[in-house]
Amino acid sequence: MNRNPAQRIGTARRIGRRLLAHFWLKSLGTTAIMTGFFVVYFHLLRHPWGHVTTIPLTAVDRWIGFQPWALPLYLSLWVYVCAPAMLLESRRELLRYAAGICGVCAVGLGIFALWPTRIPSMQADYAGHAGFALLRGIDASGNACPSLHVASAVFAALALERVLPGVGLGRRWRWLSWAWCALIVYSTMAVKQHVLIDVACGALLGAAGTLAARRILGAPGYDSGLID
Repeated sequence: MNRNPAQRIGTARRIGRRLLAHFWLKSLGTTAIMTGFFVVYFHLLRHPWGHVTTIPLTAVDRWIGFQPWALPLYLSLWVYVCAPAMLLESRRELLRYAAGICGVCAVGLGIFALWPTRIPSMQADYAGHAGFALLRGIDASGNACPSLHVASAVFAALALERVLPGVGLGRRWRWLSWAWCALIVYSTMAVKQHVLIDVACGALLGAAGTLAARRILGAPGYDSGLID
């Protein structure tokens, strides 16, 4: 259903207000969480605690092949995963989201520590693509299963499913959110950073993390209607 101009202006103002709410807490908190995550992530990547298991390829991985165009989608995760937090107005809901995403990452990092994994070498696929050589130089093929890229995307998508209606964005925007999430998930295999098994385990971790966050934190979800 089309909305009149007054409704669209009201939605735009609501979004603007939410983006500015607790701006410094969101900015500094996001920076702190990402910095802490990458310190641990890269330490485990470069110094695995035990034998590194290679995750096997499936027929789906061979069918998808290497697709350089998907790199921007892969990198867009860092915008997508921040979107729920930026649209929250309540400090309490914001902290719940931060605790939830940190919990998902902590579980994933714990798995990487106890069970180091990697994907098969696919250097021939991206040879000649400077951007991919740089990506692999920074983020090698380790820390594969579960895919935290996918887990974070699924966690953010489930949060946006509850946040967007509170902002005044309806079904169309929720479908667009899920489409973006699906493209991020697909991109992890298309740029050969993950294989199907990693993706399936990552999706399961993201969904389980959402359910656990709602129960442990005593929240019915990311309501967005609570205002400090």
